[in-house]
Amino acid sequence: MTLTDLPTHEAFRADARAWIRRNAPWDRLAKIRQMRFAGQPFDTEHEWLETARHWQRLKFDAGWACLVWPREYGGRGLSAAENVIFQEEEGPFAELFGPFMIGQGFVAPTLMAYAGEEHKRRFLPPLARGDTIWCQLFSEPGAGSDLAGVRMRAVPAEGGWRLSGQKVWTSGAHHSEWGIVLVRTDLDAPKHRGLTMFFVKMDSPGITVRPIRQLSGVSHFNEVFFDDVLVPDEQRLGPVNEGWKVALTTLTNERMTLGASTPVGFDEVFELALRDGDDGRAPIESEDVRLRLAEWYAKVTGMRFGVYRILGTLAAGRQPGAEVAVGKLVGARTTQDIAAYALELLGARGRAAADDEVRQFHSMFSFGAIHRLEGGTDEVLRNILAERALGLPAEPRADRGSFRDVPTAP
Repeated sequence: MTLTDLPTHEAFRADARAWIRRNAPWDRLAKIRQMRFAGQPFDTEHEWLETARHWQRLKFDAGWACLVWPREYGGRGLSAAENVIFQEEEGPFAELFGPFMIGQGFVAPTLMAYAGEEHKRRFLPPLARGDTIWCQLFSEPGAGSDLAGVRMRAVPAEGGWRLSGQKVWTSGAHHSEWGIVLVRTDLDAPKHRGLTMFFVKMDSPGITVRPIRQLSGVSHFNEVFFDDVLVPDEQRLGPVNEGWKVALTTLTNERMTLGASTPVGFDEVFELALRDGDDGRAPIESEDVRLRLAEWYAKVTGMRFGVYRILGTLAAGRQPGAEVAVGKLVGARTTQDIAAYALELLGARGRAAADDEVRQFHSMFSFGAIHRLEGGTDEVLRNILAERALGLPAEPRADRGSFRDVPTAP
């Protein structure tokens, strides 16, 4: 990746900018801007989904959706550089990517790697157009950060497999048509070797989705119960008992997507620092404020070039390694630090949360907390970087051998 556009990229950027100016939902811009940091400006979830689907379908029909995907799967077969350029030009309208982030960012690369050709051609174009929404059924009550500890079972049955168990904290399951699910198919195999991945239709008999109501009043997460759900073997992704390898494909793309597409909040705090405060002085006149802004700018810049490095690796036909964890690890903590400092600059006004600007910084802080959990907690990502990037000794483990013998809490 270069710092400036190549001549071919300049023409591509001009085309993208012109198309977005003509077709973007400018009449919804004010609400869309409020979606930043998981804001909920729409009156209903249906309104949000329809706005997002309308924009996604416009992009797809005009050839601007999922640009790096092969043409036969709904994309244009373009480079990662062109995809970044379009995202830059899309600006605030990229917030409408939310309902499709899991499907396009996490699930689609997994389907491309492990699904059969017939399934790729059947499922990927509707996913790219926004006609279908997918969820990721990974976490369980006893398996979150320790994902390989999932206990939901799949047993062979006539016509395929019978799935039974519970998933939790499943984002968007209540409005998803399909999902990928990681289950245990062999209790006697070692923990990471007895797992298998399937994809399932979310309205299959035996699946119950229960939204989890959050303090904000919205329901983003869900509990999902599987009661003897029949899943055809043709909906298996990868070999039996090798689901951990499939899950790593999903997790790697999840961390790349979250690290590359999640806002940090620097623009918001910088704008706040430029405006006069109650004492008639702009906060940026303070050396302490300037030092903090400089530190955050350096982090944001480093994160951006880290993404460029990963894109360069992919463009060269190689797979990135543990470095994909850096963007999310640094970005989530930085978001919380920025939000907390902005609220400190706002003083008593910041504690009241009585206007949109203040509420945005409150949302930013909460968003950072969520971001530090999703896609791997800070502690998990630090271990990944320590062991796989820095070569430090692995932590002692008590879960080797048969999964059936792994100790669990009473």
